[in-house]
Amino acid sequence: MRAIWPFRHLGLKALSIGIAVLLWMVIAGDQTVERGLRVPLELQQFPTGLELQAEPPALVDVRVRGSSDTLSRVGPGDIVAVLDLRAARAGQRFFQLTPEQVRAPFGVEVVQVAPPTVVFVFEPTAVKQLPIRPSVEGDPAPGYVVGAMTVDPPMVEITGPESAVKQATEAVTETVAINGAVSDVTENVTIGLLDPALRVKGVRTAAVKVQVRLGSRERTVRDRPVRLHDLGANLTAHASPLDVDVLVRGSREGLARLNAEDVMPFVDLKGLGAGDYALAVHVDALADANVARVAPETIHVRLTPVKE
Repeated sequence: MRAIWPFRHLGLKALSIGIAVLLWMVIAGDQTVERGLRVPLELQQFPTGLELQAEPPALVDVRVRGSSDTLSRVGPGDIVAVLDLRAARAGQRFFQLTPEQVRAPFGVEVVQVAPPTVVFVFEPTAVKQLPIRPSVEGDPAPGYVVGAMTVDPPMVEITGPESAVKQATEAVTETVAINGAVSDVTENVTIGLLDPALRVKGVRTAAVKVQVRLGSRERTVRDRPVRLHDLGANLTAHASPLDVDVLVRGSREGLARLNAEDVMPFVDLKGLGAGDYALAVHVDALADANVARVAPETIHVRLTPVKE
């Protein structure tokens, strides 16, 4: 019988002991810890023909246990609470949230979920046709007014919880701006609903047409003096007639705000030398009305050299 020599292969034995000690140090140093996390709540098997009366919670709180190294590697979406709704019916329903309903990576133990119970109120899904109301902002150019507004299509089908559908009276559109418009404005815009629980079915855009026309009301501002613009050096000017009447058109409110002093007719003398001229009368732009006519439309202007 051969004697066993204890110091045989001493190097390999020492290496094995070193590896064992190193593994023990790694395992002993990686302590088990608990950590609280907020994780997404995923709803599965949502029953057809039912709607949630209120927005469900997007997140729930869980406590997890594992090694500090494992938990440090957990990223967003690695842990998800899953709720199966296939058995849901109309009315108020209670659903339990247990650690077994939480998906977690290997090495992560879920020890608690909060809240442990989630309450949902389910309603039957309803469908309804609603008229579309166009949303318009701004004012047309001075002297113009807003006429009829049309929407194509005029109706839209909506769906959602039965109680919210019953209360809905109209759908709306994105805002159509008509600032400074002098002609009809047509835009394709998105249809929306003010209640976030409701959804638009089918067509989601509509063509909104806003008629813009000249104001139907008129006012004559009489005997406004004609100004002479850009008279050349060493010239004098004599105009006839000195005053004109100005017909303005606009909305009732705009014409009521208009002062006679705001109406400022003029003729342009730029570049003209001595002589007789028949010049068109212009009027500075008005804030609340549109100039429809000037009477007379032209005036006689004589330009003569200044006598030294």
